Amino acid sequence: MTPEERFEDLVDAMTGRPGVSPPGSTGRGGFGSHALRIEARMFAMLVRGRLVLKLPETRVDELVAAGEGIRFDANKGTPMREWLALDPEAETGWVPLAEEAMEFVRPGPGTRR
Repeated sequence: MTPEERFEDLVDAMTGRPGVSPPGSTGRGGFGSHALRIEARMFAMLVRGRLVLKLPETRVDELVAAGEGIRFDANKGTPMREWLALDPEAETGWVPLAEEAMEFVRPGPGTRR
């Protein structure tokens, strides 16, 4: 299965959940325009054949140390601390990681939007 097909399956698995919107639903272009979102906050996207997820910095550190991926760099020359680009060969499941990312970015009570 290609990364694009896996991402389509992930989108199908996640978009039935409350507050989750599929890629392209914002109608805007640019960074994150093809991302899964929870209440307008990006949590997962497919970039250059890799699943890219927003996770706590310590979790990204763990996954990088385990060889599961690398810090995501949005072509600006600086890897982002809270974004992981999952290795396409990683053993870690896409849905559980996307659920972690979704919970990490989900707005809590009193959060500004």
